[in-house]
Amino acid sequence: MNDEEYMRLALEEAVKGEGHVSPNPLVGAVIVKNGEIISKGYHHFCGGLHAERDALQSCTADPSGAVMYVTLEPCCHQGRQPPCTQALIGSGIKRVVVGCGDPNPLVAGKGSAILRVHGIEVTEYVLENECKSINEIFFHYIQTGLPFVTMKYAMTADGKIACKTGLSKWITGEQSRLNVHRDRNKYTAIMVGSGTVIADDPELTCRIDGGVDPVRIICDTGLRTPADSKLVKSADKIRTIICTSEQDEKKHRPYTESGCEIMLVPKADGHTDIAEMMKLLGKSGIDSILLEGGGTLNWSALKAGFVQKVQTYIAPKIFGGTAKSPVEGCGVSAPSEAFMLTDSRVYHFGEDIMIESRVKH
Repeated sequence: MNDEEYMRLALEEAVKGEGHVSPNPLVGAVIVKNGEIISKGYHHFCGGLHAERDALQSCTADPSGAVMYVTLEPCCHQGRQPPCTQALIGSGIKRVVVGCGDPNPLVAGKGSAILRVHGIEVTEYVLENECKSINEIFFHYIQTGLPFVTMKYAMTADGKIACKTGLSKWITGEQSRLNVHRDRNKYTAIMVGSGTVIADDPELTCRIDGGVDPVRIICDTGLRTPADSKLVKSADKIRTIICTSEQDEKKHRPYTESGCEIMLVPKADGHTDIAEMMKLLGKSGIDSILLEGGGTLNWSALKAGFVQKVQTYIAPKIFGGTAKSPVEGCGVSAPSEAFMLTDSRVYHFGEDIMIESRVKH
């Protein structure tokens, strides 16, 4: 096996931490000695051992003289865990193969430099794009302090997200819905508007084996969320944040007594200020959001420039009529003003297709 093949094994280890490491990065490691794999490891949960130390503690042979493959540059600072560079230097590892650099200013090239100073050979940028891809959330958050936002919606082949009656369950099939739950496990939070809560009364949980329920965020300018909604009634079990501009503490009480957190956000143009809301959520540790709102909230988030990716699920159905579309608001005035999507990939889930694209800012 070559460096790329071993790095692919390290990537397989890294993604085992999905849903558990936020706001830390996903990292995997593989240790090879004399052509044999003597250990694998990954970052299991935030606060737990980093991948390098996890791999080193379970070696089946002395790691002295071995090669470590790790998807992210080893850290060199004291955090919840001591520096991984320290563990590598003490282990006798002779060579470290790194997938991609760590943009955290506390690391940012220093980790690899320290290893070299101590006589360890470092090979960098092996499968760099793949290693960056699994940590797009971490990279965005560590560099901006803002949540990475993916806007997701399901629609028919004629662009409808509901029938003329407002009914929308279910547009897509079971395989598409299962993939949505996998994403709910990956993202720290899920966001909807109060209109979605009123219309659908969703639970917004993750229903896959071993999955983690995301933090539920309701964007609710005037505090219209029904106090008897499923989200409010389960807030004592799953963290639920209501972002509102309503300052009357008496109106907050039914929600706070149920376990909801109230996050006060100023208004902009008569609605909750999306920009300020994202800053506050970022400061509170929310590094990623799966936006499952209606057309109004989707438009506001796009217009404010906070959507990084778009997931469009398309079912082979036609509703017709004047039912709602995925993105509403006032819309753009000319084709040249459109929000441009790039790097599109197409996935198939049963009879449905999903187009995942990046928003070109």
